[in-house]
Amino acid sequence: MQTATQATSGWLYTWQTASPMGSLMEVLARGDSASVRGSRGSSSTLLAGTAALRLERPVLYVVAHLDEADDALDDLDRFTDQGLIAERFGALEVLPGESSVNLELLAERLTVVERVASDQFTGPRVLVAPITALMQSVPKPEALGEFTLSITADENLPPGRLLDWLDRAGFTREDAVAQPGDFAVRGGIIDLFPVGGSAQLPGGSPTPLSPVRLDFFGDEVESIHAIDPEAPGSKHRLGRISLVGGSAIQVQTDADRTNLLDILPNDVIPILHETLELSEQARGYYERLTNSAGIDEPKAVFKKLTARQHAEVNGYSSGSAVGTQIELPVEPIPSFDCDAEQAIREVGELSADSERRIVVMCGSEGEQSRMCELIEQFAPDRVDDIAVELGAIHRGFTLVGEARLTLIPHHELFHRFETRRRVRKVFGQTSTGGDAFFDLDVGDHVVHLDHGIAKFTGLKTISPSKASKQTQPGEYLTLMFAEGALMHVPASQIDLIQKYVGGFEGRPPLSRLGGKKWKRQKEQVGEAVKDLAKELLQVQAARQTQPGIQYPGDTKWMAEFEAEFPYDETEDQLAAIGAVKRDMSEPQPMDRL
Repeated sequence: MQTATQATSGWLYTWQTASPMGSLMEVLARGDSASVRGSRGSSSTLLAGTAALRLERPVLYVVAHLDEADDALDDLDRFTDQGLIAERFGALEVLPGESSVNLELLAERLTVVERVASDQFTGPRVLVAPITALMQSVPKPEALGEFTLSITADENLPPGRLLDWLDRAGFTREDAVAQPGDFAVRGGIIDLFPVGGSAQLPGGSPTPLSPVRLDFFGDEVESIHAIDPEAPGSKHRLGRISLVGGSAIQVQTDADRTNLLDILPNDVIPILHETLELSEQARGYYERLTNSAGIDEPKAVFKKLTARQHAEVNGYSSGSAVGTQIELPVEPIPSFDCDAEQAIREVGELSADSERRIVVMCGSEGEQSRMCELIEQFAPDRVDDIAVELGAIHRGFTLVGEARLTLIPHHELFHRFETRRRVRKVFGQTSTGGDAFFDLDVGDHVVHLDHGIAKFTGLKTISPSKASKQTQPGEYLTLMFAEGALMHVPASQIDLIQKYVGGFEGRPPLSRLGGKKWKRQKEQVGEAVKDLAKELLQVQAARQTQPGIQYPGDTKWMAEFEAEFPYDETEDQLAAIGAVKRDMSEPQPMDRL
C-alpha cells in the first residue's frame, strides 16, 4: 500500500500534467479567456491551484457560498509543498451601517488590501473569495492608516495612544489575552493577541504573528516579544509588528472606499466557479439589502471580473460564449454502499482496472490507519492498488481519458458528511443580564424577587431637580402590581428583576404590593425544595448500594475511533469526556448530568 507522500506526489502530478490542463494553460498563457465545462467535485479548486503554479501568477478563485471558500482553502493545501500561497478574502456578515463586525473577518480583508497596496500580491497564489465578499467595498490603500498600526522596538509610542487605537480597532480589554482580539494591561506591559498583520525578527526576516508583549519605559517601546499564553515563560524577541483592525463603519464615504477588483494587479486571473450560481447568489444578496451603501451591484462586479482575462469553470453549462471552449474530462465518483465492508469491496473492484489509479483521502491518522486495515481485511488482493493518503479533499471526482485517476474522500466513502463548525466572536454583541432585561417590551410580565409578579410599564428618568429623599436622580424601572400600585425600581437594582417565564397559561395574576401572599408562596417553594432535596438524597443513597456496569479501559479501536473526530475539542469538553470515562470504569452506577 502506498504511503501518503508517495500518493501525494503521484496523483497530483497526474492531475497537473493531464492534457486538458495543458490546453487551458496554453490559452491563459497567451492572454486569452477560457470557458471550461465538465467540473465535478473539487476539480475546479485544483484547477485554480494548478493555474497559479503553472503560470506563476495570482489567481482570484470566486465561489458562490461562504462554506465553499473554507472548503477550497483546505483543498488547496495539497499545493503548499510546491510553493503555492492560498488565502481567503472573506465576506463581512453584517448589513451596511452596522457597527458590530467580526474583527477576524475584517482583519482578513484589510490584510489582503494591505498586501495589494504594498505590491506583495505577486507570484503563484490563490485568493479565494465568495461573490458577496467582492461586492462589499474595502478602504482605498491611501486610507489604510486608520486600520493599520506598525510598532517598532525602541520607537516612541505613548501607551495611551496605543490603547486608544486598540479600542477603535475593535480589540477587547481582558485580564489576560486568550483569543484573537484581546489585550491586557499591567503597568508598563501591554499584551495583545493580533487578529491580522505581520511580524519581523530583529534581523528583518518575517515570522508568524502570535500573541505579543510590549514592554514600555515611559513612552518608549523598550522591547517586543512573541509570547505563548499557555507557557508564560516562553518568548522570543521581535523587531517590528504590524497590526490590523478596525470598525465596519470607519469608512463611510465613497471617497474613502473602493472595490477590491479595482486595485488588484492586472496579472490576476479570475476563475469563476459555477457562473449561474454566482449570479443567483449575488442577486439574492443584493435584493435583501435595505441599504446598499458600500455594496456594488452584481452587474458591476461581474463586469469588472469579465473585463479581465478570466476563466469560467462550470459543471454542465459552457458559461459565456467568450473565450476558448475547453472540456474537462472529469466524472463524479460512484455512490458507495452504506455498509462499510461492501463499500471497501466496491473500492477494490474499481482498482481492478489496471489503468485506473485509486486514492482514498483521509482527514486524520486514525482514519488512515483504520482504512488500511479495512482494505487488508475486505480487499486483500487490492492492497497494492489503492493508495491511502492523509489530507483533505472535500469532494471526490474521477479523471478519465488517458489519465485515469479517482480521488475518494474518506467521508464520502462512508457517508460521513461533516458540518463545518466555526466559533466566531462577534464584537459589540456581548450579552449580560442587563442586556437581556432590555429585550423586554412595555407590557411584559416580570418577577420582583421581594414583591412578586408585576407588569413592566417602562423606564423613567428622575432629574436632580425632581429628586427627593426617597428618590435619587437616575433611571428607574416602573412596575405595576395588583390594584394599579406602581413601584419605581432603580436601575442599579436590576438584579432583583427578571422576565416572567412561568408555566401559567394566559396572563399571570399580579401580586399585591405589600401583601403577604408572595411571602407565603416563597416559603412554600422553599419547603418543596427541601422535600425534593431529601428525596434526591434518598435516591442517591439507594443507587450507591446497587452494583453498576464496570467498563474496561480504552482499547486501540477506541483510540482510532476518537482520532476520526474532525474537530478540536475544548478544554472543558476534554475534561467532561475524561470524567465520564472514569465513572464508567468504577463499579458503582454513573450519576452525572
